[in-house]
Amino acid sequence: MAAVALGASRGLGFEFCRYLLLNKSPAAVIATCRNPDAAQHLAALSAQHADRMTVLKLDVNREDDIKRAAESVKAAFGKVDLIINSSAMLHPSGKGETSLRDVSAQAIISTLTTNTVGPLVMAKYFAPLLQKGTGAFGQQFPEKEKQHSGIIVKMTARVGSIGDNAFGGWYSYRMSKAALNMATRNLSIELGRGRSKIVCVSLHPGTVNTDLSRPYHRNVPKDKLFCTEYSVQCLMNIIDTLNIDKTGKAYAWDSTEIPW
Repeated sequence: MAAVALGASRGLGFEFCRYLLLNKSPAAVIATCRNPDAAQHLAALSAQHADRMTVLKLDVNREDDIKRAAESVKAAFGKVDLIINSSAMLHPSGKGETSLRDVSAQAIISTLTTNTVGPLVMAKYFAPLLQKGTGAFGQQFPEKEKQHSGIIVKMTARVGSIGDNAFGGWYSYRMSKAALNMATRNLSIELGRGRSKIVCVSLHPGTVNTDLSRPYHRNVPKDKLFCTEYSVQCLMNIIDTLNIDKTGKAYAWDSTEIPW
C-alpha cells in the first residue's frame, strides 16, 4: 500500500503527507518536491516516520526527473495505489492577469507547464505502477470487472471550469486548469479500460490558506478561507468514496460535482 504526493514541501502537498501518515497506516508515503534539501518541515516529518516515508527530488517541469522518480518508486515498492498531484502555480508573478494587457506568452507557457503538462507526464510514467496497485484507496465494487487498482488525483480549481466562468481574468491559471481537467477526462477513458483500471479525478480544494492564494485572502470571507488541515480532510473524504463510476469528473471540497 503506497501513496505518492507531489508538491509535498508545503501547503496541501505537505498536509496530504501528514494525513496519510497519521490516518492511513501502514501505507508508505512517497513525498516529492523540487528541492528536498530546503524542505525543512518535510525533512522533520520524514524523520518522525522514517519507516514509512520516502522523500524524492522531483520537478514536474522536468520529464527526466519524473522518469527517474518513477524508476525509484518501482525499484523500492513495485507498485502504487494513489497519486495526489498538488504541484501548482498561479502565475510566475504571483498574481493572475486582470486583463488582456497583462498576458504574456512566457507566463502562459510556464503556468501550463507546471499545472497541466507536469501532471500529465506524471501519469505517463506512474500509470504502470498504478495498474499494479492493490486498490487500497477508494471504494471497491463487489464485481471484479468494476474494481480499480489505483487512483490519480489532480488538484484543479473552480476557476478552471468553462461553464462556471462568469468573471474572466486569470488567463494563464484558468487555461491551465481547464486543460488539466481535459487531461483528467482523457486519462479516465484510456486508463479505465481493461482489467487494471485507474480512477482519475480532478479535485477543487476550496480557497486554502497557502502561498498560492495569499495575495487574495482579504477578498475571501473568513468562513470560505480554509486551513490546509480542513481542506485535506474534505478531499480525503472524497477520495475514500471514489470508484470507477466516479472517474473522469471534477469534484469540489464539499463533494459537489463541478461542471467542465
